[in-house]
Amino acid sequence: MTSTIRKLKLPPGTTMPRPVRFVVAALILRKGADGTEVLICQRKPDQPMSLKWEFPGGKIEEGETSEAALIRELNEELGITATLGKSVARVRHRYRNGGVIDLEFFTVTDFTGEIENRIFNDVRWATLPTLTEYDFLAADHGLIQDLSDGKIL
Repeated sequence: MTSTIRKLKLPPGTTMPRPVRFVVAALILRKGADGTEVLICQRKPDQPMSLKWEFPGGKIEEGETSEAALIRELNEELGITATLGKSVARVRHRYRNGGVIDLEFFTVTDFTGEIENRIFNDVRWATLPTLTEYDFLAADHGLIQDLSDGKIL
């Protein structure tokens, strides 16, 4: 016996909600001459939300913890093995296209290996007060303001 799959009937102009994507990112910190610096990364021109700045990290795969996902992503993106600090912020953001991300940020103050730009257009160290000068992804804006104002860290 076979059964047919019926489509849900939605009101006109509505779409099915997209599932929430769980994402982790690192605030890789170091002491610089002008204060605390954090590593920021710029997306490539051919990526979605091209040339926007972000913190390194990525999607949590099924069965992965936030910490394991971030350690894996930092190794893939930057070639480092990070020692994670504490979780310092969590943001849920809905983009205009309907996509929703749940983004958790961890500090990183120690890692092994040399930072190697494997996937980004640019990677650089920025002092916390200058973060607002960069064009970050929308999901990062609240955190950027808090970091710049000295409310976090």
